[in-house]
Amino acid sequence: MSDRREEIAVVGAGLAGCLLTCYLARRGYPVALYERRPDPRTGQVERGRSINLALSERGLDALRRIGLERQVMADALPMAGRMIHPVVGDPQFQSYSSAGDRAINSISRGALNNALINAAAALPGVRIAFDHRLVGLDPATGEMTFETPQGKVTAAASVVLGADGAGSAVRGQLLGYGVLTESLDFLDYGYKELTIPPLGGDFALDPGALHIWPRGTSMMIALPNPDRSFTCTLFWPTHGTASFASLGSPAAIERYFATHYPDLIPLAPNLVDDYQHNPIGVLGTVRCTPWQVDGKIGLLGDAAHAIVPFYGQGANCAFEDVVELDRCLDECGDDWSAALPLYQQRRQANAEAIAQMALANFVEMRDKVASPVFQTRKRIEHALERALPGHYVSQYELVSFSTTPYAQVRRRVRRQYQVVGALAAGAVAALAGAVLALGRGRRG
Repeated sequence: MSDRREEIAVVGAGLAGCLLTCYLARRGYPVALYERRPDPRTGQVERGRSINLALSERGLDALRRIGLERQVMADALPMAGRMIHPVVGDPQFQSYSSAGDRAINSISRGALNNALINAAAALPGVRIAFDHRLVGLDPATGEMTFETPQGKVTAAASVVLGADGAGSAVRGQLLGYGVLTESLDFLDYGYKELTIPPLGGDFALDPGALHIWPRGTSMMIALPNPDRSFTCTLFWPTHGTASFASLGSPAAIERYFATHYPDLIPLAPNLVDDYQHNPIGVLGTVRCTPWQVDGKIGLLGDAAHAIVPFYGQGANCAFEDVVELDRCLDECGDDWSAALPLYQQRRQANAEAIAQMALANFVEMRDKVASPVFQTRKRIEHALERALPGHYVSQYELVSFSTTPYAQVRRRVRRQYQVVGALAAGAVAALAGAVLALGRGRRG
C-alpha cells in the first residue's frame, strides 16, 4: 500500500489534471501539479483555441462528487437541442431528448479550467508549478526533468500521472523508453474559430440550442457564451477546392460565406479578420497501450485516448477517468500497483467505444441532420422512447444524459436496433400476408 504522505505528481493543469488533483488531495495525498504554460488565470488566452465545451451528465457527475457542480454550472448555458441552419430557409430545431426536458451545457473551457485550478489550489497539500515543461521522465524511478524560465529542474514522485493532453509529454517519454505503443489517426479536417458578438446587447441567435450549419463534407457549429456572444467552429477539409487552403483574399472569404453561410454574414462583423488570423487546429484520435507502467506511471484523459470533438464527450470522458481511478483506489486500498491496471482494464474499452461513436457523429452532424430521412428516424426514435420508457433509449440520451459505460451503450443500441428491425420486418410480413389473403379471398 502506498504511503499517503508520499507526494503524487500530476503533469498537466488542464481540465483532467486539475480535477484529478482535487480528487487525490481529498484522499489525503500531497500533490504536485506541473503545467508547461504560465498560469492561465493571469495570462492571455491564446487566440482561436477555445472550442467551448458541451458539459453533460458524465462531467457533471464527476464535479458533483466533490461539490463543484453548482459553482461550475453558474455560468453554463443549457442547450436542449440542435438548431439546423440550411443554406436557404428557416432554421429547424431538433430536441436532444424525447420529452425536450434535457440539455447539454455550453461552458467556456477557460472558465472551467480556471475554476478547477482555484479549487485544486485551495486544497491542503497541493502545490502548483506553472512554466514547467516536462522534458525527461524515468519510468523506473519517477524522476522528472522540467524546463523552466530559470533553467532545468528535477523532481521525483512515487507515482506520476500524465493528464497533459493529446500531445502528452508523459506519453512521449514512455514511448521513448519503449514501454508503450501509440497510434495517431488524424482526419483530413481541421478547425478554425469565429465569433458572433452580441447583437443589440442580446444573443444574436437562440442561446438554448447548439447551432449547426451542415454542408455535406464540412460544417460549422456555434455555442453560446455567458457574455451573449457565440463561439463558432468551422470543421473543414484541410485540402481541396472547398477547404481552408482554398480561401486567401478577403473578397474570396466573403464570397464563400455569402454563398454557403449566408445568415452568418450580418452576424459576424469580424468574420474576415477571424478567418485570416485564427489558427487551424488539427483533429484526430490518439490510442496507446498500456495506459500505465508498473503501477508507477499512469495516463488519463486525452493523454491516453484523445478523441475528435463531435460528440462533445472529450472532457466528459476524461472526467469519468478520474472518477474510475478514484473508485479503483477505493477498491484496492490505495495500492497503486493494483489500482492503475484495474483502471485501465475498466476504461480502455469504453474509451474506444466513444472514439468510434465520435467519428460516426461527425458524419451525422455534417451530412445527415438536414436530411428528411434522418429527421423522420429521429421522430420515430423519440416516439419509441415515449412509448417504451426505460426500455428504448436513444444512443444520444445514453451518451449525454446517463453514466452508462460507453461500451455498454453501443451494445444496448445495437440490440435495440435489432429488436426494432425485427418488429418492422414482422409488421411488413404481416401486412404482406394480409394483402395476399385479401387477394385470394377476392379471387375465391
